[in-house]
Amino acid sequence: MIETLLINLFFLLLPLVIFQIFFESKPTFYNKKLIIILFSSISIILCMTFPIKLDTGFIFDLRYIPFIIAGLFGGYQVTFPLYLVLNGYRFFIGGEGVFLSLMFSTIIFIIVPSLHTKFLKFNSYKKIVTAAVVSFFTLFLYLSILSRFFDSINQEFWEMAFIFIVIHVLGIIIIMLLIEKILYNMRVRKEYLLSEKLNLASELSASVSHEIRNPLTVTSGFLQLLKNSKSLSPEEKGYIDLSLVELKRAEKIVSDYLALAKPQSENIVYSNLKEELDHVKNIITPYANIHNVNVEYNFNNPLHTKVDKNQIHQCIINLSKNGIESMKETGGTLKIYIYGENKQVIIKAEDVGRGMTEEEISRLGTAYYSTKDEGTGLEMLMVYSIVNKLGGKVTVKSHLGKGTTFLIALPVIDVLPTNG
Repeated sequence: MIETLLINLFFLLLPLVIFQIFFESKPTFYNKKLIIILFSSISIILCMTFPIKLDTGFIFDLRYIPFIIAGLFGGYQVTFPLYLVLNGYRFFIGGEGVFLSLMFSTIIFIIVPSLHTKFLKFNSYKKIVTAAVVSFFTLFLYLSILSRFFDSINQEFWEMAFIFIVIHVLGIIIIMLLIEKILYNMRVRKEYLLSEKLNLASELSASVSHEIRNPLTVTSGFLQLLKNSKSLSPEEKGYIDLSLVELKRAEKIVSDYLALAKPQSENIVYSNLKEELDHVKNIITPYANIHNVNVEYNFNNPLHTKVDKNQIHQCIINLSKNGIESMKETGGTLKIYIYGENKQVIIKAEDVGRGMTEEEISRLGTAYYSTKDEGTGLEMLMVYSIVNKLGGKVTVKSHLGKGTTFLIALPVIDVLPTNG
């Protein structure tokens, strides 16, 4: 029994090892739900192929551990294929208990995936506890139902049932701990790479941008003087106009890079971002009207944070412009919220534009990557850089054809005293 149990545990651990070796460092190159279905199917089939046989004649295995975990993480879209795999293979194996397996897996299929949405919002500790509790009650229900179908149930059965429940709960706790550790490592690696990328961009912008801007300004000035010359033909003046346009575009790119430098001390303020939102409103509203986009503003923030006001202006403006430009063909409403939550100041920009894929989301904040045809990607690089310097975090949620939501969480520096 112990040997078979260890084999079953190995079957549960094997997909995690394979994932960590081949997939952990490449989160954008695979479909997450497909990976969950594939690896869970492997574990389920292997556990059912090598079950734990008791002296009393009953047979147990750990097939429901990956089934339950997949249901919690993936919802019905993931659980339904696994439901077919589990019952199809159980029917192929045959023997007694096919109907019981179908009935019990159906109960799990109906109940467990319904917890999916709330489950994903939990922190790691709550996820592990939830999975353990679900495992305990589902196995207890299964064994209670099983006891009603057999006349040979005795004290020895319940002793083995207790042991099996403990094994099942401990098994799901171990697997959940490993999954949460892998997910944590992936988040840390992503944040580290982003931080390194933003720090490098900041250093380059501070050291190079000023040197580039000076010759651009001089060149632009001489071209404007040359344009006034009466000896130039209209065609030659046209070339000068094109040159001035390109120089202006180059200056814009340099200015964007300059904004990635360290915040200026004279611009540092302790603010609840009310004035900053009002400033952005005056700039963005006319721009939104030009593109037939409505903008809704909502402010409900008693908390204060420390920011460079110019940079936070640019940060909110860039998010707003991106949202407006994503809806300029279809129209819609851009919603800008600023509120306090869990000792954080939250800036939320929500649009109903074209949306993005997971791969596009993962590449946001990379210089010269943009979902816009003429975009440089510097606007989003600036947003990520500014938030990173403030010790904050950017979260992006998006669905193709439905829109995108940007959440910026900034740490609270000071809390205003309340009256009362």
